[in-house]
Amino acid sequence: MTIGVAILGSTGSIGTSALRVLARHRDQFRVLALTANDSADLLERQARETCAEFVGLVRARGEACLVEAATHPGVHIVINAVVGAAGLPATLAALDAGRRVALANKETLVMAGDLVQERARRGGGEIVPVDSEHSAVLQCLAGAGAATLRRLILTASGGPFRDWPAERVSRATVEQALNHPTWRMGRKVTVDSATLVNKALEVIEAHFLFGLSYDAIDVVVHPQSIVHAMTEFADGSILAQMGFPTMELPILYALTHPRRLPDQGVTRFDPLTAGPLTFEPVRDDVFPAFRLGVMAGARGGLAPAVFNAANEVAVDAFLEGRIAFGRIADAIQRALDRHQDDGRPALDLATVLEADGRARAEAEAACC
Repeated sequence: MTIGVAILGSTGSIGTSALRVLARHRDQFRVLALTANDSADLLERQARETCAEFVGLVRARGEACLVEAATHPGVHIVINAVVGAAGLPATLAALDAGRRVALANKETLVMAGDLVQERARRGGGEIVPVDSEHSAVLQCLAGAGAATLRRLILTASGGPFRDWPAERVSRATVEQALNHPTWRMGRKVTVDSATLVNKALEVIEAHFLFGLSYDAIDVVVHPQSIVHAMTEFADGSILAQMGFPTMELPILYALTHPRRLPDQGVTRFDPLTAGPLTFEPVRDDVFPAFRLGVMAGARGGLAPAVFNAANEVAVDAFLEGRIAFGRIADAIQRALDRHQDDGRPALDLATVLEADGRARAEAEAACC
């Protein structure tokens, strides 16, 4: 029997990569549901190629179609590749239905990590990460177990402004911010990589996924993007997961974990062509949004949801030409300063969404 898969965000970079992986393993998986925010022509073509039973265009049908896809009969695995807060309700619905969520939607755990974990326990579902860094950690833990894990080292490419001086970074244009040196991603995620917000979100995710304190999660800049993460164990041993930059491998592992499925479609790693591997500290004085994100994670409760919401608003304003690149962090700072009470627990979806809405209003005011 084939395993039923739903892909939320099928026309984006993760969604299209997932479809390539699934096409190579039709004997194992069947695509039952697809959704996209727009790109109706591509979504229609994907639907014809996969013979999906459910197809939803969010802009036409509303975000409820994400939940419909995630709970469609026969779906066992939900690949959540939606960008932004819109992915949270679908994740919760899938977990309530006892399904595996192959999670590429960072905002789900950032906004409501405690709530997501509780719903997974109660509904019998599970979260398996798709992000290359968290997939790397999961792979390093295979056979070792999380109980002996002492520290994580996540790697960051450094983005397009890795070696720029602070003053030049603050004046960066949209075109420059979207010129990522390693990965090809959507516009919002690419800007998050340029501000290093993406890495702050991953630190918060790692806290919830692997149960480590923020003091035990480090980040280093690794321009080659070959080492995706390192895990340090109680005896001081360190394991690293390596490979050429591709999302297809972590997507496949999220589908098959804990087993591995032979796949000839991923480029084999060659250490001779990889070149020297270098590591640098994060310049959080140049990228203050990274520092704000980690601080919000450590504050806990609703603070990460406030951070995420303010960032989404600020990134939209930057992409629309309403604010300078350097003001993204300013908008996030304002929202966090105005929500000092949001260390309170995120116990239900309504509370999370209320904090999200208030943070968006504060960030929008800061972008005027």
